[in-house]
Amino acid sequence: MNAILKMVLQRLGLGALTLIVVSIIISIGVELLPGDLAQEILGQAATPETVAQFRKEVGLDKPAYVRYFLWLGGIFQGDFGTSLANQLEISQLIGKRLQNTLFLASLAALIAVPLSLLLGVLAALYRNGIYDRAVNAITLTSISVPEFFFAYVLIIILAVNLGWFPSLSNVSTDMPLWERVYKTFLPALTLTLVVVAHMMRMTRAAIINLLASPYIEMANLKGIRKFRIIVHHALPNAWAPIINVIVFNLAYLVVGVVVVEVVFVYPGLGQLMVDSVQVRDIPVVQACSLIFAATYILLNLTADILAILTNPRLLHPK
Repeated sequence: MNAILKMVLQRLGLGALTLIVVSIIISIGVELLPGDLAQEILGQAATPETVAQFRKEVGLDKPAYVRYFLWLGGIFQGDFGTSLANQLEISQLIGKRLQNTLFLASLAALIAVPLSLLLGVLAALYRNGIYDRAVNAITLTSISVPEFFFAYVLIIILAVNLGWFPSLSNVSTDMPLWERVYKTFLPALTLTLVVVAHMMRMTRAAIINLLASPYIEMANLKGIRKFRIIVHHALPNAWAPIINVIVFNLAYLVVGVVVVEVVFVYPGLGQLMVDSVQVRDIPVVQACSLIFAATYILLNLTADILAILTNPRLLHPK
């Protein structure tokens, strides 16, 4: 247990250092964006004096490094600052948007994780058969196709032609649960099609790798059914790599929702980030990017901890 705690503290320290580096990269990136917030808000007809006064009011007249350290100091105090575009607290802007993004990612995970495990177990059970080859071909295709293409195909088929689901996901936190699930289903299905392939293929590979083990051969000699051997003997010992790939894909579900949210006009953190980039609202872009980076780091740490709990030998690499 002490070894796990030591590993967690080390990873948290490295994660904090990584976040600082990421924040610097984000700040440099948004500074290099073309255009100007003051000009975007005031319009092309604004006089240079009006633009200069507006820049001074929102703090854009300060050097970039000064603004960065002021912003970083506020982050350490739990203050994300104020949006330059509408003068609202960034924490207020992010709050409901983050809830919506987490709801979308959770719904996609509830569909993708059980489905990928089932498909992976069946592919290992019937490996080299017609089912295995068909599933592998479909999953390889889904890996190769970008998520926005899946999104538009689903909109055309399920929303436009069949009319089963709305093409735009206008949801809110005060909406009834099932109505919210209904309106979020298409973007969740899009994310599922993107991530299920990785998890299914890792499940299949991990199980097949264990099927040549001596204890599996003994179980076969005892006459135990193949499905029971895979589920009760092979799968528990294959959890470490499977958990890793599942958690990595869960991280993608949270971090990689930007394109899907934009396609479905879903009011999540990704859509907020894109809207803020368009008006050059630098503090909001920085806050959204930092939340995405922190989520990815924490989920990677979670993957390491769960992998060690399922296979303690990982604490003592050779």
